[in-house]
Order: sequence, then C-alpha cells, then structure tokens
Amino acid sequence: MIRFEGLRKDYGNLVAVKNLNLEVGAGECFGFLGPNGAGKTTTIKMLAGLLVPTEGKVFIGGHDVQQEPEKAKSILGYVPDKPYIHDKLTGSEFLDFMIDLYSVDRASAAARRHELLSMFGLNEWQDELVENYSHGMKQKLVITGAFIHRPRVLVIDEPMVGLDPHGHVLVKDLFRTFAREGNTIFMSTHTLAVAQELCHRIAIIDKGEVIALGTVEELRNKAHSESPVLENIFLKLTATA
Repeated sequence: MIRFEGLRKDYGNLVAVKNLNLEVGAGECFGFLGPNGAGKTTTIKMLAGLLVPTEGKVFIGGHDVQQEPEKAKSILGYVPDKPYIHDKLTGSEFLDFMIDLYSVDRASAAARRHELLSMFGLNEWQDELVENYSHGMKQKLVITGAFIHRPRVLVIDEPMVGLDPHGHVLVKDLFRTFAREGNTIFMSTHTLAVAQELCHRIAIIDKGEVIALGTVEELRNKAHSESPVLENIFLKLTATA
C-alpha cells in the first residue's frame, strides 16, 4: 500500500532523508521511529504530498504521490503532529469541510460521522467552536476527520498527543480494527510503548537513514539486547548509529 523508492530530501547542504527504500503492506500497522531531527516528519510530509522529494518516489496504493496526487490522497487519511483546526469553525463545520474535501456524499457520511463522534464523546460538542475544545478534544476531532472518508491508508504523526487514558484506549482499538480490516497505518511516535503494542513492524531512522527494520524481536536481535522492551532496544540501536 505504501512504497518509497530511493527517497531523498535535501535542505541546502543538509540531507534530511537519504535513499529511503521501504514497503508497507495492507493490513499492517507500521511504526516509523527515530530521535528528534532524524527525518521522520520530513518523510511523513513527503508521503502526504506536503513536501516534494529531492529525489525518488512515493507510492500510495500504487499511485505516485507526485504524478497522481488526487488518486493517492483520495485513499489517504493524515493526522499531523499538531491538530491545526481553525478556531472559529465548529466541530461540525470542520467535518463538513473534510467530507466535501474528499467528495463524500454527506448523507452517506452521516452514519460514519455519528459513529466516530459518539466513540470519542464529541456529539454534544460538535456545534461548539473549536476554540472551546481542549487539546485532546482537538486531537479526537482531527482523527475523526481523517477517518470520515473511510481511507485505506492512515498516516499519523504522534497519535496520542493530548489524549487522556480513555482516549488512548479508544484510539488503539480504532487502529487495531482498521488494520484488521486490511488497511494500512504508517505511524510515527515517541511513545515507544504504543509502538510496541500496536506495530507489526518498525523502522528506526537516524540521521536520515533507516538503521534497523523488523519486528520488535528482530530489532532486539539486531541490538543484541537482553531486554524485550522497545525503549531499551531503541536506545541501544540509536546510541551506536
């Protein structure tokens, strides 16, 4: 569902992402981890079509993101690391915008909309201005918007930001169901316990290059670590990168 071919992004003399070759399949929750400044967000923005690669290609569902942007983005749901929503929109107006953006018939989207708002406890807040939402509520609304058109690929940067423990459980259950239905999740997070719990495979990027790829057990073997905890494995791998 996702494929990177020779992906590179330069900012002047700085190489943010270097020769990234990677495939993520249908039904897979994939973790993309790394230290600050490793190239994670740059990669995600190229995947979402927000940045143009210096070299290489990105494919979503077989569609080249640069050559067929509308086809690629039509099956993509994107949640950035900060939930930017215009404060003077109501929650309902934001969802109307997302529904129209993806050319979804409002009548056919009504059930999905109600399901997601009910799940996140936002039904009673949907006619309130977003400026009155807490940070966690904004995150829930952005996730709702990303799922409203029933995407096949979800790209998410820091999924749990601002969420309370109940929200953590809801989002993790939503992601598990999404992947079980044959869809793909590409997730970047610093919450390594979440990555260990949800992800089938994980790539660790440092200084713009993938230094390790595999299941948690495979990463553990590569790190020659006695600990099964991803945080300890990550620290050992990135300390020697």
